[in-house]
Amino acid sequence: MQVSDPAQPGARKPDVNDRMCPSRLVLEHITSRWGVLVLALLLERPHRFGELRRAVGGVSEKMLAQTLRTLERDGFVHRDARPVIPPRVDYDLTALGREAARQVWGLARWTERRLAAVEEARERYDSVRESSR
Repeated sequence: MQVSDPAQPGARKPDVNDRMCPSRLVLEHITSRWGVLVLALLLERPHRFGELRRAVGGVSEKMLAQTLRTLERDGFVHRDARPVIPPRVDYDLTALGREAARQVWGLARWTERRLAAVEEARERYDSVRESSR
């Protein structure tokens, strides 16, 4: 779906259910496994690359770099490279990034609070499946 200028008559509104809508890709970026965690950490304060890597358990250097580039390109993250020795690069959220981070962090916290209910549902599901074999 081509997103047109909403001020123009007949312009199509973004629709995440439309398989061609670019909003799907943005949604994928901010709700990806690493995207949520990076956004959440940056909501606390700016971080350097190494700090992010240590704080996000299990992320590879390559995946963290890719995630940060993607979030920067989408306008969620600001990369501040300072020409000092040794080089220093800080990552911080833009206003748009803070808005997105609050949304996905709320969902992440909800999953923590409701994990027991999900695990119970899985056990019930698995037990029904096992008994029907």
